[in-house]
Amino acid sequence: MTTRPKKNPAPKSSLTFPIVGIGASAGGLEALESFLGRVPEKSGLAFVVIQHLDPTHKGLMPELLQRTTVMEVFQGKDNLEVKPNCVYVIPPNRDMSILHGVLHLFEPAEPRGLRLPIDFFLRSLAEDRQEYSIGVILSGMGSDGTIGLRAIKEKGGLVLVQEPASAKFDSMPRSVINAGLADLIAPAGDLPGKILEFLSHARVLAKAPRPLGEKEQNSHAKVLILLRAKTGHDFSMYKKNTLDRRIERRMSIHKLDKISSYVRLLQENPQELDLLFKELLIGVTSFFRDPEAWDTLRDEVIPALIETHRAGGVLRAWSVGCSTGEEAYSLAIVFKEALEQTKPEGNFTLQIFATDLDKDGIDKARQGIYPPNIVADVSSARLRRFFVKEEGGYRIGKEIREMVTFATQNVVKDPPFTKLDILICRNLLIYLTPEVQKRLLPLFHYSLNPGGVLFLGSSESVSASTELFVPLSTKLRLFGRRETVLAEPVVFPAAFALAFTGEPTESINLKPQPNLQLLAEQLLLQTFSPPAVLVNDRGDILYISGRTGKYLEPAAGKANWNIYAMARQGLRFDLGIAFQKALRQKNSITVKGLKIGESDGTQGVDITVQAIEEPEALRGMAMIVFTDVPTPPEKKTSAPSGTAPATNTQVHEMEKNLQRIREELQMTREEMQSSQEELKSVNEELQSANEELQSTNEELTTSREEMQSLNEELQTVNAEQQSKMDELSRVNNDMKNLLNSTEIVTVFLDKKLRIRRFTSGADKLFKLLPGDVGRPLSDIVSDLRYPDLAEDAEEVLRTLIFSEKEIETSDGRWYSVRIMPYRTMEDVIGGVVITFLNITAAKMLERSLREEIAELRSRLESGP
Repeated sequence: MTTRPKKNPAPKSSLTFPIVGIGASAGGLEALESFLGRVPEKSGLAFVVIQHLDPTHKGLMPELLQRTTVMEVFQGKDNLEVKPNCVYVIPPNRDMSILHGVLHLFEPAEPRGLRLPIDFFLRSLAEDRQEYSIGVILSGMGSDGTIGLRAIKEKGGLVLVQEPASAKFDSMPRSVINAGLADLIAPAGDLPGKILEFLSHARVLAKAPRPLGEKEQNSHAKVLILLRAKTGHDFSMYKKNTLDRRIERRMSIHKLDKISSYVRLLQENPQELDLLFKELLIGVTSFFRDPEAWDTLRDEVIPALIETHRAGGVLRAWSVGCSTGEEAYSLAIVFKEALEQTKPEGNFTLQIFATDLDKDGIDKARQGIYPPNIVADVSSARLRRFFVKEEGGYRIGKEIREMVTFATQNVVKDPPFTKLDILICRNLLIYLTPEVQKRLLPLFHYSLNPGGVLFLGSSESVSASTELFVPLSTKLRLFGRRETVLAEPVVFPAAFALAFTGEPTESINLKPQPNLQLLAEQLLLQTFSPPAVLVNDRGDILYISGRTGKYLEPAAGKANWNIYAMARQGLRFDLGIAFQKALRQKNSITVKGLKIGESDGTQGVDITVQAIEEPEALRGMAMIVFTDVPTPPEKKTSAPSGTAPATNTQVHEMEKNLQRIREELQMTREEMQSSQEELKSVNEELQSANEELQSTNEELTTSREEMQSLNEELQTVNAEQQSKMDELSRVNNDMKNLLNSTEIVTVFLDKKLRIRRFTSGADKLFKLLPGDVGRPLSDIVSDLRYPDLAEDAEEVLRTLIFSEKEIETSDGRWYSVRIMPYRTMEDVIGGVVITFLNITAAKMLERSLREEIAELRSRLESGP
């Protein structure tokens, strides 16, 4: 559909003026008029208006907006170059995009009712104009525009929203505000001034020299300190340019020129710290971003991973920086689709761990509710298969939701997930310094199983660690784990988190020089130290030293790395008591003389449980040490006659009772766990019933979204028609006053000489009433002595030559009667127009003059 451009568009770098994308829907005409009416003629900005329009209705928006603005208004055309101080309006039944400052039109890809033209344009605007892109959302229903504004926010652009209270329909503005994307919120008429103020301060900051002085660096550090004190997160590992750009955006919004002033604002206004935190963590994600890469995961990568697992195996995946969960759910969906395509033997499952620094984002991801505009990224087949439609959006289906576990995590500080088959980290590394990237990539290599896959963002690579990963598809950013011996040990987060408090130090990762003392100590630890495990306060095993298989064994069923579940028979009861006692008393507890194994191979064991207070990083944990001791032989002692058998019998009974009590205690513990599982099962059944109710509600509201979209289109058409009607009413009033002021009586007839309308004064010539419209003029009684009026009108219709005669009325008045063809704007003859001009005064004057002339002639003829 797109035509070849007549000239090459200007290169992107030369287009330095901002472009404002304005999204509006139902009730948007009034807001647009208020907005554009406040834009000065030479603002230096270009404006592109995107609305939901009826595809069958002729667009009237350009001429309606032209009345309210001094700028030129154009309807969007294919290959039309955008220029400053102009307004461009999307045409009906088209999607519009922008590339290098040139508009391009597309046939809508979605059926009527599912189109999202605002998101479509704003996404392209963000890519094309980067930090020069500005997004504005005005009155409208639905959530179209939210995804597009998220893309603008990622590129450093500005996002403005009409104040919901001033909007005729507030759904679109509220969707943006609830997503945390709005930089400025104000009535529509105030937004242009906000844009110009922001740009003026942004230009001041851009022209100012970079803050290299000690004072400016100190203020920059203070911003990071205030953020860390408020949120608990250290942003010093972020790229300096990224931090500076986001801080400068907030300074421009508050019209501050010095960073020291912004530090004072942060100290006085804790809410600004939250906004800056959100600014730095802006989660730009969507379902199936880069669709080709997800198709490759489904068709090639996941089937290959399934083949390497035994039948019925469990695959593990980790989505790092998952934001609001779209990519984690996308992975679950393509895994389900891959199983349906390959149909492997056995019941394969995928366990996905999705983590992010933003707690609010994780909370939204757990809810699994997304706005209707995800239809731009999710196919209708996937929506039907994996989503449940609800009022106001879509909810992730139960089978997909159960595959994903969400948690708040700082990948730089917190321990990683391990034994992974897939690791997704998209568009996170680009925000971190190269030093942090060099530490994270070996960590990702360590976390992946042999043959595991790393999936990065389109702007990320593993060029700094090519020895760790082999490219599966460089274009799609898919990499396989390379089997290699690391030249340097993996630096876990607990070790390198301290490096971010000051200047980066290279000594952390330096390979230590080998020496005999160090090698000898390592040999002693590996060979002669007792087996031990490090556990947290709940008994979860965090680290194992030495061979502990003699004392611990995995429990049957789902993997459980808890010391209570893994302790072998003979240790479980005493170990549990000693562990709880050590945590309470904060000291070392030793239990001696325990036995493990069968009667033929019994082994004596001493257990020492030490609660840890130092170092601080291990505080609250406990170390459990297992020490083998010789099993003493059973002594046979002689006892007085008659008493030894009884004593031995009592001891044996006591041992049996003790063993039975221990077994009952263990059984009670297992029953309690079983009860908890049953309660969990009941809760799942209640959730299932709730989902069935939601499904029933979905059936009742299937067409709600399409009806809403159609309603928006009707609202837009109605607003345009109302504006046209107002304009026609004004024109009608002007014409009526014009005709009345000329005192020319006018009667309009159609082709059959029936009355269409007449002006005031016609009732003085004809016996006309308002109800006579539509009757033939010949049926109306007239005061005119003009019996040939109808015949003359028919002759004018036939020949299109106007007729003009002077006619007298029965009461002596005279009129100049002119009959002319009635021509439409399309130059079509639609009847005749008859005008009656009162010439009685002229006729009376003419008669008087004639009489005077006759009298004078008579006198001349009669002589003196």
